[in-house]
Amino acid sequence: MKKVIAVLDIGKTNKKILLFDESFQVVFQKYRQFDEVKDDDGFPCDDLDAIEDWILSEIKNIQAEGNYSIKAINFSTHGASLVYLDEKGKRSAPLYNYLKPLESSDYSFIYDAHGGVEEFSRKTASPAYGMLNTGMQMVWLKNKKPDVWGKVKSIVHYPQYLSYLFTKEITADYTYIGAHTATWDFDNMRYHDWLKDEGIELPEPNDGKEAIVAEVNGERIAIGAGLHDSSSSIIPLLEDHGDGDFVLLSTGTWIIAMNPFSKETLTTHQLNNNCLCFMTPSRQQIKSSMQFLGHVHEVNTKSLCTHFGVDENHFLDVVLDKQACADIIEGANRIFFPNGISGDYMGDFSQIGLFSGFESAYHQLVYEISHLVFEGIQLILDAGSSPSKVYITGGFNKNDIFVEFLSQMMPQQKIVFPAIKNASALGAALLMKKYL
Repeated sequence: MKKVIAVLDIGKTNKKILLFDESFQVVFQKYRQFDEVKDDDGFPCDDLDAIEDWILSEIKNIQAEGNYSIKAINFSTHGASLVYLDEKGKRSAPLYNYLKPLESSDYSFIYDAHGGVEEFSRKTASPAYGMLNTGMQMVWLKNKKPDVWGKVKSIVHYPQYLSYLFTKEITADYTYIGAHTATWDFDNMRYHDWLKDEGIELPEPNDGKEAIVAEVNGERIAIGAGLHDSSSSIIPLLEDHGDGDFVLLSTGTWIIAMNPFSKETLTTHQLNNNCLCFMTPSRQQIKSSMQFLGHVHEVNTKSLCTHFGVDENHFLDVVLDKQACADIIEGANRIFFPNGISGDYMGDFSQIGLFSGFESAYHQLVYEISHLVFEGIQLILDAGSSPSKVYITGGFNKNDIFVEFLSQMMPQQKIVFPAIKNASALGAALLMKKYL
């Protein structure tokens, strides 16, 4: 049987299982999409019961078929998601959706007690994002749902919960804690004191390369603690080009620019412009710019399609016009987002009459998204530094118009599409390589 590492790569939309062989090539993959359910407030959330059943059954089926010998299992998941466990180790609350709205009054007292929003956010490298800060999710649950909170014995982040399904051990990792949770003190590189003040105890993070050996359907398998998907996606590049100088654009629903070579601490200016810090599994800072631009692209492209009466996938057939890109850059006009991205992520379509058709309007939309990405990259560079390469992974590396705009905006940098597929899953697999 071929020895493999299994990775459960759980995105917001697609849930995947991939098997990596000893050369870290994918020899098997399968994916599912799950309908959302409603949480206890009626807000949409992931159907964790169904996802759990799928994960456990897929692993069991692979073992039963006998084609592959699973030596290790690891997990990569989207961010800002918590699982609460009761004293019996059972889930005691839904997997609340990070898009669920929170009132600032539900958690603002934490900021007030620790230097105000700017200083607290700077120290925790976490912009005040509401539910996207899992620390604030905890505060919200504690104060808004005391009956639920009273049953909570342990709190784990999403990938660690998936690991827990196999090990029954409570764990934590640096990549998830460092992902805008507002729980980590980046000045002192430890949990922030506010957790102790609130009586909240979280597990100490472990080295991401260490696994727990557990029995899974009668076989001894090394189970990783799991990690945050965006942080995981940079691991393959650091393994191959760790002595280089690059920025990684991880693109999907979120477009995240990551600079693992920044030595400067996060500034208030950066923080106020969608910048934050992630961490590697070994606790190294990754200066990052995080923008919800994949979602912006999706909802506004659909609106353009509706306006121009074309199929909603028509943008996939739009032919790149390099001269149009150059002209748009020279004009430097923001037509859809003159004042930045609005709260509903929809552009201003009042000047749609300026465009002769879908193609020209789509070039303009992608320009404005690309320019926001360009600005985000500039923000995370240390003074006097200039990366030699910009790596692009994820869905937007197939968008020729996006790539062309970025290339023209950054003529001194080489735009590279790394020969890395399933980057976040591969990163999770590489951490388990000593168990193969």
